[in-house]
Amino acid sequence: MLEKLKDIEKRYDEINEKLSDAKVVSNQELYVSLMKEQSEISEIVETFRAYTEVLNGLEDLNLMMKESSDDKEMMELFEEEREGLLNEKPILEEKLKVLLLPTDPNDSKNVIIEIRGGAGGDEAALFAANLLRMYTMYAEARRWKTEILDLNEIGIGGIKEVVFSISGSGAYSRFKYESGVHRVQRVPETESQGRIHTSTVTVAVLPEAEEVDVEINLSDVEIDTYRASGAGGQHVNKTDSAIRLTHIPSGIVVTCQDERSQHKNKDKAFKILRSKLYEQAQESQDKEIAQNRKSQVGTGDRSERIRTYNFPQGRVTDHRINLTLYKIDSIMNGDLDELMDALITEDQARKLSKQEE
Repeated sequence: MLEKLKDIEKRYDEINEKLSDAKVVSNQELYVSLMKEQSEISEIVETFRAYTEVLNGLEDLNLMMKESSDDKEMMELFEEEREGLLNEKPILEEKLKVLLLPTDPNDSKNVIIEIRGGAGGDEAALFAANLLRMYTMYAEARRWKTEILDLNEIGIGGIKEVVFSISGSGAYSRFKYESGVHRVQRVPETESQGRIHTSTVTVAVLPEAEEVDVEINLSDVEIDTYRASGAGGQHVNKTDSAIRLTHIPSGIVVTCQDERSQHKNKDKAFKILRSKLYEQAQESQDKEIAQNRKSQVGTGDRSERIRTYNFPQGRVTDHRINLTLYKIDSIMNGDLDELMDALITEDQARKLSKQEE
């Protein structure tokens, strides 16, 4: 591990030197690439340097303790300092192990999230709207941008399905654990006898693909236009502004009717299609990634029940890590960090134990 860390530190110093070169600064593409690489390894280098300081400190203290073995007062001071460094050493070692774990290449990407009402009819649609609000509030708290790409509402304030993007540094690294079936247990407002109903909502999280990630051959895409319709089937407008894309080779169908402009709907639909094709390409081309996902926290399978929101008991339970939090109101208001941090920590712990086998 130490040799690997020394190589990374050496590379970090090389990048710093290059970034001060006028020729590199004038080459925008190279400059941005080096800045990105520097940013990716800076935390590793900072932690390694702190770790090296601890090791050097312990070495110096051992020498001084040998030289001052007759001075009781000095020995007490040295011992106290040594104890502090010995406590810090394993913390930094563990942090370095985590930082050296292979990273998901999609972690820094923006995300596209699909939420669909499952079993439970209107109650599932209402909870789908609750989840949209929850994720939007979480994104707002992080100052990330949210954009609705496609929305199919029902008349009572529920959502049959919604597709939206969240743009922000590291968005995928936080949201990727949200894929799966979310179950809600509560008494619907329409329930006169106070019985608890169970409904489900499906969430899918895709890394947003850029044009450089996926090349779409336009001859492979069938483009249909139709009139957008709102809740209850009323026509939102009188022009064919809604777009349906059918990618013939894969069979993927994407619709978008959120904007009044056909052009904007078309752009958004291609954005969704690109991300779906990117996800499909990853799964089919890289079997190793698929196997690694199975060893992570949950499989990311849309049919896997990952979480239960029990309103009468005020609890949220994540079944993958057996974590129950009794703060359903704050979670539904976007307070997701405790859940997400626990999932990330569990994922890292599993990867570390697998690495040490």
